[in-house]
Amino acid sequence: MCGLCGVLGGGEHWTEASAEAPAGDRPTVERRRARARQVALANAALAHYGLTLSDWQGSAFVVSSRTGASQVVDHFGSIWPAAEELAKRQADPLDPALLARLA
Repeated sequence: MCGLCGVLGGGEHWTEASAEAPAGDRPTVERRRARARQVALANAALAHYGLTLSDWQGSAFVVSSRTGASQVVDHFGSIWPAAEELAKRQADPLDPALLARLA
C-alpha cells in the first residue's frame, strides 16, 4: 500500500487500543502511548525475523527489513502478512524458537 492510502484508510481497526472508546474520547497522548507499547511488543517478535516495526504519524505502521525494504500497513492486523513477505519466509507465531526468545 502506498503511504497516502495508509493516511486515508478507513476507521479504526479493532486492534487499535483506542477503538474501545468513541473517537475523540481518548486523549491523543494516551493513544500514542498505547501505540508505542504495541510497537515495542511487536518488535520483540519481529526481531526474530530480522524485521522492525515503527509507527507512522499515528495513522499507520511501517514494517522494515535489515536491507531497507519496507511496507506501510494500515492497521496492526496487517503486520504479520507484511512481515512474511519481507522476510521471504513463513512466520509462525508459535515457533518454539520465537517463543523461547520472547520468554
